[in-house]
Amino acid sequence: MKNALLVLVIIAALGFSIFNFTHKTSAIKHSEFVLSSGNEPGPDLRPDEWAYIKKTYPYYKADADVYIRALELAHKLKDETIAKRLNKGMSAVQWQFAGPTNIGGRVVDLEFDPNNPSIIYAGFSTGGIFKSFDGGNSWLPIFDEQAVLTVGDIAIDPNNSNVIYVGTGEANGGHNNFPGGGVFKSTDAGSTWNFLGLEGTTSIGRIVINPQNSNILYLASVGSYFAPNPERGIYKSTDAGLTWEHSLFISDTTGAVDIIIDPNNPDRLMASAWERVRRPNTSRLFGPSSGIYKTTNGGINWNKITASPLPNPGFTNVGRIGLAIHKNNPDIVYALFTDGYSIISLYRSNDFGISWTDVDPDDELSGGMSNFSWYFGQVRVHPENPNVVYVLDVAFMRSSDGGSTWPVIYGYGGPSELHVDHHALAFNPVDPNFIISGNDGGINISTNGGQTFSQPKNIPATQFYEIGLDYNNPEKLYGGTQDNGTNRTADGSVDNWQRIYGGDGFYVVVDYNNSNIIYAESQNGGLGKSTDGGISWLYALNGIDGSEPTNWSTPVVMDPNSSNILYFGTHSLYRTTNSAASWVKISPQLTDWIPGRRLGTITTIAAAPTNSDVIYVGTDDAHVWVSSNNGTNWNDISNGLPERWVSRIVVDPANENIVYATFNGLRWRDPQPHVFRSTNKGADWADISGNLPDAPVNAFAVDNIYSNRLYLGNDVGMYVSFDSGQSWQVLGEGLPVLPIGDIKIHPIENFLVAGTYGRSMYKIDLNLVTDVNNPQPQFITGFSLYQNYPNPFNPTTKISWQSSAAGHQTLKVYDITGKEIATLVDEYKSAGNHEINFDASSLSSGVYLYKLSSENYSDTKKMLLLK
Repeated sequence: MKNALLVLVIIAALGFSIFNFTHKTSAIKHSEFVLSSGNEPGPDLRPDEWAYIKKTYPYYKADADVYIRALELAHKLKDETIAKRLNKGMSAVQWQFAGPTNIGGRVVDLEFDPNNPSIIYAGFSTGGIFKSFDGGNSWLPIFDEQAVLTVGDIAIDPNNSNVIYVGTGEANGGHNNFPGGGVFKSTDAGSTWNFLGLEGTTSIGRIVINPQNSNILYLASVGSYFAPNPERGIYKSTDAGLTWEHSLFISDTTGAVDIIIDPNNPDRLMASAWERVRRPNTSRLFGPSSGIYKTTNGGINWNKITASPLPNPGFTNVGRIGLAIHKNNPDIVYALFTDGYSIISLYRSNDFGISWTDVDPDDELSGGMSNFSWYFGQVRVHPENPNVVYVLDVAFMRSSDGGSTWPVIYGYGGPSELHVDHHALAFNPVDPNFIISGNDGGINISTNGGQTFSQPKNIPATQFYEIGLDYNNPEKLYGGTQDNGTNRTADGSVDNWQRIYGGDGFYVVVDYNNSNIIYAESQNGGLGKSTDGGISWLYALNGIDGSEPTNWSTPVVMDPNSSNILYFGTHSLYRTTNSAASWVKISPQLTDWIPGRRLGTITTIAAAPTNSDVIYVGTDDAHVWVSSNNGTNWNDISNGLPERWVSRIVVDPANENIVYATFNGLRWRDPQPHVFRSTNKGADWADISGNLPDAPVNAFAVDNIYSNRLYLGNDVGMYVSFDSGQSWQVLGEGLPVLPIGDIKIHPIENFLVAGTYGRSMYKIDLNLVTDVNNPQPQFITGFSLYQNYPNPFNPTTKISWQSSAAGHQTLKVYDITGKEIATLVDEYKSAGNHEINFDASSLSSGVYLYKLSSENYSDTKKMLLLK
C-alpha cells in the first residue's frame, strides 16, 4: 500500500490520472458480476458502488419513489419558509456563491440551438441545466426551480428552438442513486418549464424529435436497474409530450439507452437496448436482449438487427451500445459496442443497418478505453464528413478515415486541456468544426474539429464530497471533489481555484495553528501531507496497516484541542500525536469486517471540543462507539439507532455528553429516521428528524454560539433547526435543492460553508440567520463591542463595550476551534460603558475569540496573543 500511495502522491503533483486499460475481450464471455454471499457486496467493486452501498445498506435495494417524495417535500418546505418570512416582513438571508467555476463537474449532454449557434445548453449529472448565449464562454442556470436537477438528455425542436425537452435521470449506469423525475418541457427557451410525466422511467438516455412533425417524439428510457422496472424501453408521443405510449418494451431488466432518427425519413429509427441489472447479489452490465433494434414504420414494429459482423449476444457479452447517424447521408450509421466492461469495436453501416463493417479490426480504440466502458458508450459523426468519427470513453478519440485509424487521443496521455471521462459532444449547426465537448471536468471548445481544445469553460457544477476551512485565513476554502481531486481558493475568488491534490478528492484538513500544513486525501484513504501550503506532498500513512480495509471516503480529523493530534479510520481507529509522522492504533476492530467483506470501515470520527478524552466513532455497518478515556476502552452505543450507514457523528461544542448521529440510506420498508440526539453520551438516543424530508443525511453541524441551533445537509438541500431538532426549516435562500456533500462553520467569521454535489460551494453569514417561526432581532442599536487593546497583546489586554440597555450579559473567550477558554462576565450589567482586563498568561500564542452576548445582541471579535 505504501508504494501505491507514493505513486498516488506523485500523480497528484503532476495532475495526471491512472487507469487500467484492457485489451478487447469480445471473444470471451465474462461471467456475471457476482457479489459475495449474504446479500452483501464483495471486495472488488467499481468505485461508484460506494455511493450505492451507503444508500441501500442493509437491504441493498433503492426505492426511487422515496427520493422523489423527499424532493417534493424539500420544495414544499422551501416555499413555506419563504412564505413565513414574507408574512412577517423579514429580510431574506442569501447564500453567497463561493466557487469554483473553473473546476468542472460531470456533463451528460450538450445541445446547440439549431437556429442560433451562439446559444448552447448543457446538462449536468446532478447540477441541472445551464445555458450560454455567447457560444459557450459564459453560462447561466435555467433549471434550478424544477423538482430534480439530475439530467439525462436535452432535445431542442428543430422547427421551433424555443421548445426544449429535458429527460431527467442520468443514464450512464452508475450507482449514484439520484433518480430522475420524468420529462420536462419549455416553450420559452428555458425560462419556464412544465412537467410531462414518465416519472417512473428513473433515467432517460435520449429524446429525438421528428423534424417533419414536431408533435412526434421518441424517448429512450434506461429505467431503474435496482429492481424490475416495466417503464423501460422506447416511448412515443404524438402530441408533443402530453401523452406517451410504450413503443418498444423488451423486458423489465432491459432499457433503451440511445436512439437515432432519419431526418429525411423519420419513420426510420434505430434504438440501442441495454440489459442492465443491479441486485443485492449481482451487477450485470450485459445480456442477450442487448442490441440494436430498428423500425421503418415509426415505431409500430421493431426488429432486432443480427447482421454479421455485429456481436452476437448468444456468444459474446453485449452491453451498452452507442449510435450515431450522419446528418447529410442518414444511411450512414455508426454503432459502438461494449461488452459491459470494454469496447468490443466500432461498426459502420452504409445502408441504415442492413449490412455492417467492423471499422476497428486492429483494436486501436483500446488505447483510449477503460475497463468500465459501459459508463460512456458514446459515438458521434461529423455532420458534413462521414469519415470523421468521435468515440467518447475515458479518452476523447477522433478518426478522420472512417475509424480505420485513431491517431488523435485526448484526455489520456494527451494534452491536459481535456479532462478524462467523456460523455457529450455537440456540433455547431453553422460551422461543424466548432465542437463542444463535455466530460467529468466540464466543458471544452474546439474550433478545428477536435484537433485542439480550449481550457475548460467556467461553470459552477463541481461535485464536492468533503470541504475544509482555514481558520486563520477565512478566504481560503478547500474541498475534495468527484473526479477532480482536492481544490482550493487562496483569495476567495470563484474563478481561480487550484487543484492541489489528485485522484478523487475527499477529506482535507488545514492545521489551525499553521496554515501551511495541510492534509489531503484521495479515495480509499490516500492521505498526503503538505508543509508548504499545498505545493508539495509527503506520504502520511506511516504506521497504518495497509491490509486493513478503508472506506472510499476515509475519515481523517484533527483534534480540536491539539493540531498535532489527528485521527484516521480503517476498521479500527488510529491516532497520531506528531502531525502524521507516525500513527498508532488506539482501538480494537470496531466493525464486523472479515476478509472479502466490503463493509466494515469507519466512516466518521469526532473528538469532543471540551474534552479530548472523549472520542466518538461511526461505521458503515451501523455501529456507533464512544471512548471516555482517550481510546483505552470503547463502548458500543448503537442500541436504539437504525441499522444503516453512519454518515456523521458531531459533538456539541460546549458539552461532551451531547452528541448527534446522522445516517445515510434511502428507506426500503424501513420506518427509521436519519437524525438522532443523545444527551448522555449515547446511553439513550432520541429521534430529531422532525419534519425533515426523508432523505440520506450527509452533513451536520452545531452552532458555535447557540447550541440549540443545528445545521443539516442531506440529499435534498440545507436545513436549520432553532430548537435542538424539534422542527426544521430551509436555511437561507439562493441555494438550489440538491445534494449537500459537507458543511463546515468558520469559528471566527461565523459563516457556514456548504459543499454541494453538483453546484460547487456556497456560504452563508450565520449572524444574519433568524428563525422564521419566532423572529428575533439580531442586533440592537447602541450595543457595541470594541476591539481589544493592545492587539496583539502579551499577556494582558483590555476588552471594552457599550450597552444601550441594562440586562444580563456574558463575555466569553474561545480558542480558534470554538472551545470555551474563559468566562469574563456572566452577570447583570447596567446600561453604559464597560471594560475588563483579560490575562492570558496560561495560554499559548495564537488567535482567540471574545464574544459579548445579551438577550437580543451578540457580537464576536478576534484577538492575537503573541508571546
